[in-house]
This record gives sequence, C-alpha cells and structure tokens, in this order.
Amino acid sequence: MPATTRPGPRTPVWADLTAHATRLVAVPVQELFERDPGRFERLSREQAGLLLDFSRQRLDEIALAKLFQLADVIGLRARIDAMWQGAHINTTEDRAVLHVALRQPRGAGVGGADIEQAVMAERARMLGFAQGVREGAIQGTAGKPFRLVVNVGIGGSDLGPAMAVQALSAFTLGAPRCEFVSNIDGVHLADVLRDADPGTTLFIVSSKTFTTLETLTNARTARAWLAGKLGEEAVPRHFAAVSVNTRAMNEFGVHPEYRFPMWDWVGGRYSVWSSIGVSLAIAIGERNFLEFLQGGHEMDEHFRTAPWAENLPALMGLIAVWNINFMNLPTLAVLPYDDSLRRFPAYLQQLEMESNGKSVSLDGKPMDWQTAAVIWGEPGNNAQHSFFQLLHQGTARAALDFLLPVRSSCGNQEQQNLAIASCLAQAEAFMTGQSAETVRAELERQEMPPARIEPLIPHKVHPGSRPSTVVLFQKLDPATLGKLIALYEHSVFTQSVVWGINAFDQWGVELGKRLTEQLAPAVQDPGGGHAAPASVMKLLATVEKWRR
Repeated sequence: MPATTRPGPRTPVWADLTAHATRLVAVPVQELFERDPGRFERLSREQAGLLLDFSRQRLDEIALAKLFQLADVIGLRARIDAMWQGAHINTTEDRAVLHVALRQPRGAGVGGADIEQAVMAERARMLGFAQGVREGAIQGTAGKPFRLVVNVGIGGSDLGPAMAVQALSAFTLGAPRCEFVSNIDGVHLADVLRDADPGTTLFIVSSKTFTTLETLTNARTARAWLAGKLGEEAVPRHFAAVSVNTRAMNEFGVHPEYRFPMWDWVGGRYSVWSSIGVSLAIAIGERNFLEFLQGGHEMDEHFRTAPWAENLPALMGLIAVWNINFMNLPTLAVLPYDDSLRRFPAYLQQLEMESNGKSVSLDGKPMDWQTAAVIWGEPGNNAQHSFFQLLHQGTARAALDFLLPVRSSCGNQEQQNLAIASCLAQAEAFMTGQSAETVRAELERQEMPPARIEPLIPHKVHPGSRPSTVVLFQKLDPATLGKLIALYEHSVFTQSVVWGINAFDQWGVELGKRLTEQLAPAVQDPGGGHAAPASVMKLLATVEKWRR
C-alpha cells in the first residue's frame, strides 16, 4: 500500500527538519536543560507501564512537532490501520502482516474473525502441549518427564524464544531446561548433547518450510544421536515441530500430535508470540505466557490509538529517524541494565536490520537516504568497561538506548540499586561531557603541577551531547517483556513508513542461502568436479589441504 506522499527527503517537512537539526546540533544538550527547567516533563512520556525519557536527545518541542507532522504527511496512521485490517502491506510477497493478531485476546477480532479463530485454536493446542511437557504428562519412551528441551531453529525461529527464555529465567522454576541450537557448525549442539539423557530429551524443530539448511542439518544430527541411543522407534516421541511441511515432518518422524503450524502473514522475526514460542511456553508456563501476550497486546492498542505526542513506539521510531537522517548517527547501542536481557540487543539486530536494511523504496526505486541503524550492545555495566570509552571520547558516534528496570530480577535490590546508579550516571555523563575548564579545575584541586596539567587536559575532555533515551520500567516480568518487544516492533514499522520501505521481506538473506547450497557439494567433495566460483577455488584448495 503506497504512502500518501513521497517518502524520505521528498516530503515537504524534510527540509524544515534539516533546518532544525542544524540549529540544534550547535547547542549542547546540557544547555537545553539549563534553558528549560521543565525539559524532562516536556520530553518524557509514561504510558503502558513504561517511562520513555528522551530529554537527552538533541531535540526540542519545535523539532518534535515537525516529526509529528512528518508522521501525518507520510500517512503513518493509515498504514497502522491497514496492518490491523489485514491489508497486504508486505507488497513484495503479497502478504498481510498480522503478528499483532497473535497476541490478541479472545473477542478482539484483529485481522478478522477467521484469523482470530485460527489463532485461538492453535494457541490452545500449543499451550496444552507446553503444559503437558512442563508438568510431565507428555513423556518420552523412557516413561519419564522431559528434563531437557532443545529448540532447533535459526533467525526468528531461535532469537526470539532464546532471548525471552533467558530474560524470564526467574519464571522458569520447575520447568525443563530449555536450550536453543542454531549454528550450523554443530558445536553448540554437541555441547548440549554431551551430557544429555536421551530418554528425557525433547527436540523441537522450528522451521516453516522444514528445509532451512542450518536447522535441518542440526535436526538430522539430533535425530541420529537419539536413534543411536534409543532406536528408530523412539524418534516420534522425542520430536515436535513448528512447520507447515507435512510431508517433510512425516519423513523425519515428527510425532503427528506434536506439530504446530505457522502462517504466511507472520514473519520469522515477529513470530515469538506464535507456536514458535512453544519452548518459551514450556519454560514459563501457560499463565506467564498469556501475560507475555497481554503485554504485547497492550502496547499494540497503545500504538494503534494514541496520538503521536503520547505514542511511545511512534516517538521511538521518529526519534530513530531523527538520529539517523538528521543527526547522522548510523548506529544504535542498546544497553540493558539487567543481565537477564543480555540477548535483547542480538534479538533487536534481526528485528531492526533484517526489517529495514533496504535500499529500494516500495516502488522499487533506489533511495538516496539512509535507512536502518546498525544495532549493537551489551549489558550496560559490562559495556561500561569495554566500548563506552569509544562512545564517550571516540570519533565514532552512536545513539544510545538504556533499558532500566527499577526492581531486581533476582531479589538482590541492593545490587540493582547500584545498576540504576550506574545507568543514570552514564546517561548524565554522555550528555554533560567534561569541559577543559572542568578538567583543569579538578587537576588544580589535586595540586598537580601546571606543567603537567596543560598536556593532560585534552586527554580528559569529554565532548558530551551523546544522545540517549532511557526506557524505565518497574520490573522485568512476562508482561513487561511483551511490551518492550512490541515497542521496538512498532518503532521499526514507524521508521519503515517514513522511509517508504517494506519492513516485512528479507530478500537479502536469500542470496547467501542459495550460494551455500551451490557450494556445499564442492566443499564436501573437492575432487568431484562440482562447480564453484573462481574466486573461491584457491580457498577451497587450502581448506581441503588443511582438512586432511
């Protein structure tokens, strides 16, 4: 569905935003605070159980109003409505985009009655299976409860549930241990299976087509391991799958009642809410999984109905556009101050970069404006002692998202209080920096000789005005995690609408897959006369020599 106006710099508001960026980049953010004692109140929003503090961004209310105008001119509201109505906004694949339907409660009607009915039916089946595994009613051939669940997938069939199980580890008491295997080299799978008891191990193969090379390779290795330990007849009792390829599941030996479908209106990176999340449901239980869905739905409704000035996902997306296109900040560092969220930056890497890593607009024409930040990050305190040096004083620039829970995930509030202090101190340091005058005064207080002070000053100066947003929440629980994921999902969508791109296809992934399939025979059997590009022939020769 085309936007109501040409995207990017072709919109009439773009030139105005460029002028405001030029104005604001000349003013230190600390000075903006000094000019306006009410800046925090004007540039922060508390909605849906989250507080979004963007007062340290290089923004003011005038520029923010222009961003809201940009959202109106580009037709963001109409695009949101089209998504909810099931319009085929994924134009290159001619598909609806209805991950919002996956977290709807009964009676919400998102996507229409048929979609709602299908979602409710499969949710009930999946949660019934998950609860059966969790409580020990569903067992393997040993007649014992499963104690290890291995999710075999990659990309959206791995990153979402793996991140969520880790994030919600405090809610997994009494559940089987859940592991997530994705990499094709087999190392992680070997580690997981080294001390595993086959009689109490359940594998879940997550692949829409049941043909994904990495997933199928690991699944076959897992199957061979299990069959070698327990015999071929044991395979069905120990393998479940999330897929639509019935024939492939039959040939593999997946239990007929342990199969769950995926729909073509859900992209992999948006699928943790579906049966792809079955391992998460096993880990945290039905009640917590439903709260996770409810948190996502609450953010959905907020995004769908709130005006731009109060709309957290729209604000986050518009601020991202501001930083990327007007502040020339090509990367975003995501910094959670709770170690349970240590995989959240990796999850966002796929969500944001696979969605918006595009260079042609919806009409297929090349773009001459930047889309999508490079997403990276680590838990905040670890980051402080590794790459924060570059962020404070380096020449590379980044925008920053601090994710900060108030209450401890492990019951140690005293240490969480230190994490809160660290987070707020870093946000302040990134904003204020440290001037030459401040450095000089500090060194003079230390009674350092003047001859040493002047050469040292340039090394201790911090420029400041590094833009950051603090996302504050009470505690990391299933509902809050659902809100956080949906917040970023809708921020990504907002950005894509402004840029005029399709956030729901990923053709860039396909080329490498195809070339891998072409090269695999030559790597396996170099002397077999298999075709390979001239550019890799010498490397293959060395690979073969060193492999002997």
